[in-house]
Amino acid sequence: MNIRGSIKQALLEKNATLVAHYYVSADLQTLAEETGGIVSDSLEMARFGQNCDAETIVVAGVKFMGETAKILSPEKRVLVLDDQATCSLDLSCPIDDFSAFCDANPDHVVVVYANTSAEVKARADWVVTSGSALKIVKKLHQEGKKILWAPDKHLGHYVQTETGADMLLWDGACVVHEAFKAEGLERLMQHHPDAAVLVHPESPKEVIALADFVGSTTQLIEAAATRPEKTFIVATDNGIFHKMHEVAPGKKFIEAPTMGVGATCESCAHCGWMAMNSLEKCLSTLTTGKNEIRINDEVIEKAKHSIHRLLEFTQ
Repeated sequence: MNIRGSIKQALLEKNATLVAHYYVSADLQTLAEETGGIVSDSLEMARFGQNCDAETIVVAGVKFMGETAKILSPEKRVLVLDDQATCSLDLSCPIDDFSAFCDANPDHVVVVYANTSAEVKARADWVVTSGSALKIVKKLHQEGKKILWAPDKHLGHYVQTETGADMLLWDGACVVHEAFKAEGLERLMQHHPDAAVLVHPESPKEVIALADFVGSTTQLIEAAATRPEKTFIVATDNGIFHKMHEVAPGKKFIEAPTMGVGATCESCAHCGWMAMNSLEKCLSTLTTGKNEIRINDEVIEKAKHSIHRLLEFTQ
């Protein structure tokens, strides 16, 4: 039996479901869907895990995604493919420093992006995704609330600009999205004048300013499928191209540039931590039960509150 067959058999034997993020390899995305799992953003991965009958949720993504799944399904076993696969946004926002920041600004509503640890989510009033951040912050702004935002400063700046909200921004960034270069993107746009530019809001403001459409992973995929253009320049992790080709066959997708003149790699937007996920690790994790996510019960209870606010708002 080949490795795909072995994983499928193990998923059945363990009563497990595989949930995969858009940024992991195409073979993991395909396997998740073939076995009744899902390919989606981190929140939908967790929500799917919560609502399915499986006793074990296997997360192909990064550690905070496994934690989010565990917070929503504390009674289930949650496994990640590699417990060293993390996120620069999560790393940039350690709980002790973040708590001190919150304590120093007690008159602010604490809003954190999904790309954070369970402990940071537990300290927050709201958890948001890139797809829901604008609407939630707009609501809070209309209520006269001042907002403490973490950890992505680029997404925070975008939300602040679009809503006019009073926001204090934590100084964090995604290593993939921060690497996109406006100067290189402008040159690429000249070579492809008919292309639409799709940009994730974790990108620098100079890159966002050149976009025809700004949105979350799910929203970018929908734009690729529904917009009339035949060519797209895409500024997000290149793992998304698998799903874009699937929903928009016949359309052309070009990576936005991440490196300057003379670089060894003109466009290399792929998260090294996402790349740590593989079929081999999926089988190993399933058969050994290693890399299980464990979170303190008190942290789960507090984090569940801020995530449930998001779920209720987005339903």
